Amino acid sequence: MRCDRLWIKARLATLAPQQPGIGAIEDGVVASRDGRILYAGPASQAPTLDPAETVDCEGRWITPGLIDPHTHLVFGGDRAQEFEMRLQGASYEEIARAGGGIVSTMHATRAASESDLLASALPRLDALLAEGATTIEVKSGYGLSLEHEIKCLRAARRLASERQVRIVTTFLGAHALPPEWSGDPDGYIDEICDRMIPAVAAEGLADAVDAFCEGIGFSPAQTRRVFAAAQAHGLPVKLHAEQLSNQHGAALAAEFGALSADHLEHLDTDGVAAMARAGVVATLLPGAFYSVRETRLPPVDDLRRAGVPIALATDCNPGTSPLTSLLLTMNMAATLFRLTVDECLAGVTREAARALGLLGEIGTLEAGKACDLAIWDIERPAELVYRMGFNPLHARVWSGK
Repeated sequence: MRCDRLWIKARLATLAPQQPGIGAIEDGVVASRDGRILYAGPASQAPTLDPAETVDCEGRWITPGLIDPHTHLVFGGDRAQEFEMRLQGASYEEIARAGGGIVSTMHATRAASESDLLASALPRLDALLAEGATTIEVKSGYGLSLEHEIKCLRAARRLASERQVRIVTTFLGAHALPPEWSGDPDGYIDEICDRMIPAVAAEGLADAVDAFCEGIGFSPAQTRRVFAAAQAHGLPVKLHAEQLSNQHGAALAAEFGALSADHLEHLDTDGVAAMARAGVVATLLPGAFYSVRETRLPPVDDLRRAGVPIALATDCNPGTSPLTSLLLTMNMAATLFRLTVDECLAGVTREAARALGLLGEIGTLEAGKACDLAIWDIERPAELVYRMGFNPLHARVWSGK
């Protein structure tokens, strides 16, 4: 059987759901053809292969390429001053109500050109790629007007032409209330539903629609309208839910069959049950938990018992999670949220793919999927979770390259 490339003498963490744990295989091989996995499994069971190139992994571990399913990678400016304010005791909500937060980044983002936004996002993207990321979700949400939201989404799409990476874009117009709509949040929701979502859908700029359902964001009723408009234009939904308070957003997300509900520190048992019934992924964001000094943990045990899949993401953003490391994200999830090594590895591969609606394409080492690999200089997978500030990536493979 002809193949383009064959990786031999490797240890595999396939993350295949039908295999126990991380699907560890000691004497493994991976074969690719035309950018897709032809075979991934034990060398003893491999078909007869005729590779154009053979790569000796010398006992290194291969995992699926890492996936970051929640980032705000495209934005202007920074919010280091707010970091100092938090050090002095100001809360996230107090900063936002004082004119900081998302609206502060909005001003810098509106002042930046599309090329400026692309240029400033590339170093953040490169940091993720250097740790084995092959797929990254990028949200808009800092333009907060049709013109500037489209500018951000176009910049995000252009990242995929600058680097070998899969970029998934999400429209997050319902991120905060812009100043020109002050006092009229329902009017802004009208703008999102009647003008912004149709325009974004018509240009094919978004793969999903998100919203910030929170006391300082948008109400469940307003979020419901955004979700209905998204679905009317054929776009799946996801939600920033239960980060600062319990707005019952996770249950609303479940009602609409959302891909994921993200943050979830204030999620209650009814919300967990609703997510489980609807198959909504719980995307946990330990970087934001750490940065805003949150003390209420997401209900990990409840999620486990209910069988809700758990994904992990950096939540890379300028204000509450200036984090560009999935390796550190895993360490934080294990240390702060008490996730296991297996859960952490699944959270940035298989379950992250599920959170993007792409599990049929990426996230595990299985025949037919995109050949996205991360090859590691480690003795055991736990090293990827327990180390901090250490990158053992040996090679990154995207679409077989």
